[in-house]
Amino acid sequence: MTANQHSQQHTYIAIMAGGVGSRFWPASREAKPKQFLDIAGNGKSLLRLTFERFLRLVPASHIFVVTNEGYRALVKEHLPELQDGQILGEPSRNNTAPCVAYTAMKLYQLDAEANLVIAPSDHLIQNEDIFLDNIRHCLDFTASQEALLTLGISPTHPHTGYGYIEYGGQSDSPGIYAVKRFAEKPPVEQARAYLASGNYLWNAGIFIWRASTILEAFRRYAADIYEQLSPGMSVMNSAGEQDFINAHYPATRSISIDYAIMEQADNVYTLPAQFGWSDLGAWASLHEEVDKDAEGNALQGDQILAYDTHNCLIRAPKGKMVVAGGLDDFIIVDEGDVLLIFPKSREQEIKQVGALVRERFGTDRL
Repeated sequence: MTANQHSQQHTYIAIMAGGVGSRFWPASREAKPKQFLDIAGNGKSLLRLTFERFLRLVPASHIFVVTNEGYRALVKEHLPELQDGQILGEPSRNNTAPCVAYTAMKLYQLDAEANLVIAPSDHLIQNEDIFLDNIRHCLDFTASQEALLTLGISPTHPHTGYGYIEYGGQSDSPGIYAVKRFAEKPPVEQARAYLASGNYLWNAGIFIWRASTILEAFRRYAADIYEQLSPGMSVMNSAGEQDFINAHYPATRSISIDYAIMEQADNVYTLPAQFGWSDLGAWASLHEEVDKDAEGNALQGDQILAYDTHNCLIRAPKGKMVVAGGLDDFIIVDEGDVLLIFPKSREQEIKQVGALVRERFGTDRL
């Protein structure tokens, strides 16, 4: 067996697919959030695209999906290749740290040498060849090092919607650098300064590490989460797993993996990458990424007439005629039972609007 075959044998993928995607309302709903939708307009859900991307790296048997227990049936519908035991059902939404701890324990119990990639289910990646080359390089590094590695994206403009990673000296592996610190989403002047300095990256939220390495980090930096879940190690990958998780997972602290581990650990590294990435945080980021007409309009539907209209995103169901005239920089999303018309520059308010809808009309359409 070659070194490469050996490393692939211990490589696993965990796709995080439990979010609600409230900034993509009204397309993304509590009952069917954005990872299960064809948001990009190419006939496949974001979850399916992510799964197929990783199938080029490992067999389906090495891909796991962490999701809310309520979405288990949706995951099976979109990824029929998965066995029940490859879907990790969270009984509560406790942010990413407990989710990562549970995943690492399950995979460590399965394979003590497990080397894993943890990736969101709802990102768009334009150049998959470069992305997978980057991931392979990271996996080679973490296979032999006690390293917590996060992919950083070389910024193309001063984005204020992403967190940033400041990196320092190169490790003994070309292209991989020590992380100095993580920075919160900055105001635009700060983002410009980060870009000008040349040693800041966008934080993509894609992680690579051995299960044993991240579990040691939980022992050191988030012992409460480790102690809450580790008694279940013996029942992981058995009939008792879900019962244990249902009983103990909701009591874990709700905290992100960035706060719980990455910002505290001293063995954090990054690989600066550029493969055409978007985290599809909201409608405007989708507009940036998809094909547009000569006027800058992204049109998703079969009967849309955009007259004297520029830089808009218009999405409508098949057979629904939409005529838009004299509009600039708008989001128009027709989901049949809900029509959203919103200035693109104010898209961050859509999440708040959801709360007003809940107040006035109830939860049926959220």
